[in-house]
Amino acid sequence: MSQNHNLDSRVWTFKLSQILLGRYCWLIGIIWMILSFPVQGATELRVAIEKGVGSLKVGSSTLAIIRDGAGRKLGELTQLEAFAVKPLRSGVNLDQWNSNQIVIEPTKNGSIWISDRWYRGKVRLIRQGHGITAVNLVNLEEYLYSVVGSEAYPTWPMEALKSQAVVARTYALYKSSKGENRYYDLDTTTKTQVYKGLETEFVTTHEAVNETAGQVLTHNGKVILAAFHSSSGGHTENVEDVWSSPLPYLRGVLDYDQLAPVFQWRKSFSARQMGQLIGGVGAVKSLIPQRTTPHGRIITLKVVGTHGSKNITDDNLRKALDLKSTLFTVSANDETFQIDGRGYGHGIGLSQWGSHYLAEQGISYAQIVSHYYQNAQLTTLN
Repeated sequence: MSQNHNLDSRVWTFKLSQILLGRYCWLIGIIWMILSFPVQGATELRVAIEKGVGSLKVGSSTLAIIRDGAGRKLGELTQLEAFAVKPLRSGVNLDQWNSNQIVIEPTKNGSIWISDRWYRGKVRLIRQGHGITAVNLVNLEEYLYSVVGSEAYPTWPMEALKSQAVVARTYALYKSSKGENRYYDLDTTTKTQVYKGLETEFVTTHEAVNETAGQVLTHNGKVILAAFHSSSGGHTENVEDVWSSPLPYLRGVLDYDQLAPVFQWRKSFSARQMGQLIGGVGAVKSLIPQRTTPHGRIITLKVVGTHGSKNITDDNLRKALDLKSTLFTVSANDETFQIDGRGYGHGIGLSQWGSHYLAEQGISYAQIVSHYYQNAQLTTLN
């Protein structure tokens, strides 16, 4: 989803141990372009970029202030230099500085380097477990510039990108309000939302975020759990049929994802191969759905093999067999199992490919999110 602009490396020199920066040079132009965009709102998110790693590299595009956990200034970090961060017995080490935690604040609206990417905002370095956790402290709207470009294609119709912006903003605020983790609100993976810093910011993602600034989905005055996925395979699911308790705004609706590249897919396994991937049953003899949703998505599957049988849940099944979804049927022939499936993801909430199709038909983002989140209201935060 990113583009390579091959800018002259002399414009931006950043020393990163033995890592060549050449493959990141295209970010230079984006960094300066981005600095001209206005930023809406002041909500700060805590996004875990690295979790419990043995060491990492950090740096700043401009002179940066180094502070301890109490906010006291420890020193300054020179620009365009790479610095190693290492765990201490009860804190972290950065060059000559040791503290229980260290915060790096770039000056002059500079960008921060963490491991292998540029990010907006600041970075907090803490000891977690036996390693270092790097948490990006970033403005919500700036965070969304990247998330929209990571979760959707920046060339998609603007109304689809706006839908993604509203949903991603809602989801981020919902997660941060829960306080489930002491150190951070979200990470950078599909477990929360994909976030790649400046690498996935584009003019279109800025436009989508800025034109929906502060808009979220609510129910009874509260920000909703705005779950989303790539493609449902024709119909989204009621949340209680896949996860746990019912929610009035996560109801199954007709999807418009028939043109998605992941609408239909197929995988084949030998009986022995499938048994090895699932584990504990020997060569697979049969697959028997135990619990399915009204639309056919498998929640629990009984696997019968030459050495026994076991029930496997949807998440474990997808992971074991590397399936795009659990909306599938199985046919067997000569100890070969063919899986014919539809869609990509859990099938709850917004379908990204469905929103893409609707946007191409001229449907507004407000109508799109209203369709996928029944009984939710589009609200602008104060």
